[in-house]
Amino acid sequence: MLEGDIGGFAAAVTTGDRSAMSQSALDALRASNLAHLLAISGLHIGLLAGFVFSAVRVAVALLPFVALRVPSKKLAAGFALCAAAIYLGLSGGNVATERAFIMVAVALCAVMVDRRAISLRAVAVAAILVLLLRPEALLGPGFQMSFAATTALVAVFGTLRDRKITLGPVWLRPVLAVVISSAVAGVATAPIGAAHFNTVSHFGLIANLLSVPLMGILVIPAAVLAACLAPFGAEALGLWAMGLGLRWILGVAHWVAGLDNAQGYVPGPGPAVLPLIAIGALFLILWQGRVRWGGLVPMVLAVALWAQVDRPQVLIADTGALVGVMTDQGRALSKPRGAGFIALNWLENDGDGADQEKAASRWDGPPDRIRQTYVGGVPLTHVIGKKAAAQAECIKGGILVFSVPTETALACDVFDPVRLRETGSVALYADKGQVRFVTAKDITGARLWNSNDSGRRYPK
Repeated sequence: MLEGDIGGFAAAVTTGDRSAMSQSALDALRASNLAHLLAISGLHIGLLAGFVFSAVRVAVALLPFVALRVPSKKLAAGFALCAAAIYLGLSGGNVATERAFIMVAVALCAVMVDRRAISLRAVAVAAILVLLLRPEALLGPGFQMSFAATTALVAVFGTLRDRKITLGPVWLRPVLAVVISSAVAGVATAPIGAAHFNTVSHFGLIANLLSVPLMGILVIPAAVLAACLAPFGAEALGLWAMGLGLRWILGVAHWVAGLDNAQGYVPGPGPAVLPLIAIGALFLILWQGRVRWGGLVPMVLAVALWAQVDRPQVLIADTGALVGVMTDQGRALSKPRGAGFIALNWLENDGDGADQEKAASRWDGPPDRIRQTYVGGVPLTHVIGKKAAAQAECIKGGILVFSVPTETALACDVFDPVRLRETGSVALYADKGQVRFVTAKDITGARLWNSNDSGRRYPK
């Protein structure tokens, strides 16, 4: 019924499977900050539960005999919880979906026991439950972005409610609520997304304002309708309506992604940046009185530390297959193809939007199997392949990186796959002719897989 990227988008929205979507569609959704629509998370389960909750309450209201004898709100919450649980099972129950289900379940259970459904306490309970089930989720971008957005939204709308601030006339309130929600969630998740993915979507707010309301108004209700009609072979109506909404969203994604300077790039921050931002934001939200503005201090400090982040002048892959040297134009890579995943990660963490081929063109000299440059006055040579290894010469006081194991006794500092298996990848920091080496083993410590004693000795 739904073909191409529209069908793939529908599959991603309902089951979490993105394999049927083209790379161009995925790139457009990422560049426009709409990629969160692909993951079955709080938005999808929240919209599904909200739709079922509203539908059951309306259905009960249409039956006065039932409406006068049962608490329709609690009944609707029970049905919505069951629908969310079924959706969790159908989607495969990945980490993001489990997290979203727990958050929705806490809110619906609060309704059933006559407690406030949306509060910071409910968010805290959901976070504790998620961490009890999957403590490793704390370090993942999904957990951090989800709870950052939820906490910020609850705090902002709670403040509007407590201070009795109205959002204009009744007909305008839904529109303003969507605008505020998108803006608050975008601001709350922007530093986390930038830290983990090194990109910033400059027009993400526009894309979300044009797309997210349609998910709740058309796409999710149509998906529920298609699921209800599927046993009778009449799901085509629901899928057709769903396709209309998804076609619009993809169109918005491609349009926004095609705008000039739609996507920016930032370097990866140091380890203290995100904790400082989180501490400052929580202090700002949870504390009372004027003292709460003290939360801005650690946030400003985090931004200052991020702006001064120091990227390694040289990076050596753990296989010796790739070397990257920082230049005035960005990181220069020693070869245009091969070790693509490593190259992508290096460039992303540098905040560099170039691809590997463009980064390789920054290296001085024509492409060759022996690539040479200087780092802080120290000669650095990358030797690629066995034939080149037989011809390699050591420059006194220099650094040689081989892509194949070598037994040649050389006076310079040698990094080949055998040594790199013990050290892991290597970062070099050069200053005034002095080179400082930092290895992956230095950071992670000795492990069974990086403690191989080859019996070989290398110059220090």
